Amino acid sequence: MDQASKKIAVGRAAAAEVAEGCRLGIGTGSTVNCFIDALAERGIELACVVSSSTATTDRLRDHGIAVSELNTTGDLDLYIDGADEVDGAGHMIKGGGGALTREKIVAAASRRFICIVDDSKIVRVLGEFPVPVEVIPMARSFVARQMVKLGGLPEYREGFVTDNGNVILDVRHLDIVDPVSLEDRINSIPGVVTVGIFGRQKAQLTLAATDEGVRRIDY
Repeated sequence: MDQASKKIAVGRAAAAEVAEGCRLGIGTGSTVNCFIDALAERGIELACVVSSSTATTDRLRDHGIAVSELNTTGDLDLYIDGADEVDGAGHMIKGGGGALTREKIVAAASRRFICIVDDSKIVRVLGEFPVPVEVIPMARSFVARQMVKLGGLPEYREGFVTDNGNVILDVRHLDIVDPVSLEDRINSIPGVVTVGIFGRQKAQLTLAATDEGVRRIDY
């Protein structure tokens, strides 16, 4: 099964997890786009839908799905999103698409998080994929120096601005044996908006598309 087919398969599997009347949060990315398409095909009534990015909002509206602001909805039942990496405990690296801050906010506001990936994203230890860090622009160089002190190799994502008006540092070579501790440490650096380590807002279920079908991994 090729990557495109895997994304379609896991998108459909995720859509089947959404109950009628659900208060739903939706992430960002190509796999999520397949989920949105499958959700639209189901045509079920949802209590509300909250989006993590402008791109996701546009795709939902193209399907005629109304999007609500998190400030007006209260807590959500379910958040569905992809990941750049996910480990055996449900910790993730996210933010390859640059929407990590809004994704983390919506995840935190949701009672359950389902991660949807293809099996190439499942890893034993996080860190091969560079860790995105959203940074206030004036703090970019300062935060980069702090990343070097942590053993990382930061790279400025040239020409990219987040939906929040900030910039991204992609940090390689970080040792992520304790995702929650490193997440807290990086988040405490002045100028950091958030880091793309999802240790505290981890997944409760991963749906992973394989050549044999969609595998369920509960944590």
